[in-house]
Amino acid sequence: MSCAVLLDGNCKPKSMSRASLWTDEIENLYRFQQAGYRDEKEYRQVKQVELVDRWPDTGFVKKLQRRDNTFYYYNKKRECEDKEVRKVKVYAY
Repeated sequence: MSCAVLLDGNCKPKSMSRASLWTDEIENLYRFQQAGYRDEKEYRQVKQVELVDRWPDTGFVKKLQRRDNTFYYYNKKRECEDKEVRKVKVYAY
């Protein structure tokens, strides 16, 4: 049964791998993980929000609320440097 079918929203990843190349998706995962979340699914589940603030021109995450209720604000441009790409975890559900 996939996560979309579950009604409670408690979806656990089945596997994890590391990123090897920078992409827009990796950039957004980097931002979620900097704020203390696995990915957008976990953020939306914990914070009970429908939409995540994004920059309209790039689609990158603009603002995230950490678990301690402080905020991270991100630039429009890339923030995940090449040396940081291998630290990003990519979860499969």
